[in-house]
Amino acid sequence: MSGETILVAEDDQAIRTVVSRALSRHGWRVQATSVAATLWRWVAEGQGDAVVCDVMLPDENSLDLLPRIRALRPDLPVIVMSAQNTLLTAVRATERGAFEYLPKPFDIGNLVAAVQRSLARRRARPPGEPVPELDEPLPIIGRSPAMQEIYRIVARLTGTDLTVLIAGESGTGKELVARALHDFGKRRAGPFVAVNMAAIPKDLIESELFGHEKGAFTGAVARRAGRFEQAEGGTLFLDEIGDMPLEAQTRLLRVLQQGEFVPVGGTQPIRTNVRIIAASHRDLAQMVSQGLFREDLFYRLNVVPIRLPALRERIEDIPALAQHFLAKARAEGLPAKILSPGAIARLKAHSWPGNVRELENLIRRIAVLYSEETIEEGIIERELAGARGRPAEEPAAEAGEPDLARAVERFLDRFFRAYDEGAPPAAVYDRVLREVERPLIARTLQLTRGNQLKAADILGLNRNTLRKKIRELDIPILRGP
Repeated sequence: MSGETILVAEDDQAIRTVVSRALSRHGWRVQATSVAATLWRWVAEGQGDAVVCDVMLPDENSLDLLPRIRALRPDLPVIVMSAQNTLLTAVRATERGAFEYLPKPFDIGNLVAAVQRSLARRRARPPGEPVPELDEPLPIIGRSPAMQEIYRIVARLTGTDLTVLIAGESGTGKELVARALHDFGKRRAGPFVAVNMAAIPKDLIESELFGHEKGAFTGAVARRAGRFEQAEGGTLFLDEIGDMPLEAQTRLLRVLQQGEFVPVGGTQPIRTNVRIIAASHRDLAQMVSQGLFREDLFYRLNVVPIRLPALRERIEDIPALAQHFLAKARAEGLPAKILSPGAIARLKAHSWPGNVRELENLIRRIAVLYSEETIEEGIIERELAGARGRPAEEPAAEAGEPDLARAVERFLDRFFRAYDEGAPPAAVYDRVLREVERPLIARTLQLTRGNQLKAADILGLNRNTLRKKIRELDIPILRGP
């Protein structure tokens, strides 16, 4: 490494010194400056084997310098540092040819590792031309460390067609991330088609995805294109993929493997060219172990996993999110409002079981219902209590006694909230029973090590009824020692 030189451009003297010393300790020569003009002169003279630079330099934004560096020296890797920790900064840095994007503050070890990787790959074939810059509003809000990692992943995926599986609780913004992957990606000129598996009756899922021919079933009075055809050349977002029946999973797997499908009632295969992004609030790996989700399909979808943090895991983002939703309400013609420090503190103290969607609904409701220009803590407290339909402070369940009713209420709240602005849910009764009944029986059988007689006794069921349930719910039978 002793023969390699790293060019550093950072206007903060303290950061410039720390970075320069860290790189020097690893055996590299370092040339450091505080301005973009000097950095560009060194690059134009052919100096340096890698560049480490801040985005905001006194004389020029280094993101504007990146295309010129790429054009002149496409093999010179550039690592960008920035305190402007937004998704657009990460994406634009990647679009314009940055090798790596590091949001400040960062671990110096991560910088050293990035420099090592960049030098190791320096002679590799340079990536394709950067995607043109997008002047679009910020699609995802948050500067917390958890969101910074999401931004970096999204930025790295903009030039690929890799299949992505987004995990996260309901209301965390899974569709927003899917849209960002599409809007900043290679297929952004094509359609973005979203379909919610949980909102479609089981017997209609295959027709919804793959279309049907005229006369394929009762009511099929004409040919209908499915979501795969509608998304041709673009992105198909399969939300709540964990709710897809096993039969439909088999057909989806075949499409992913062969790149073609046959409409319901058809005979001729249709080639498809779409990027698949899937999402679920359920633990698909656990569902695989329970026999509820195909293992081979899981691995086909889980090429690049992204886990979205719950809002309670990034409470530092709540003020910015709340201000963003107030601005949206104002843009829709509602009166301008501000949040008092006490109101912000109360928002940050809430657990947000409904995540960002719950926060947005709360802010929108407040903007409509209250005439006060400044929203105080009492209003937040009142609305949070009203949304729950019970007092703000609720007595805890007795020690050692699981509050099943409250858990079911929370599940139903999340379930119905997902349809506030979409299609009405289908077969709610059967789905809720399935959500409770299958894990209840499976866990009881696990407790009894597969002894169905004991399990039936614990459940209060007839043994034949239990056997029937095991078959109907396709529950794996455990064998005792």
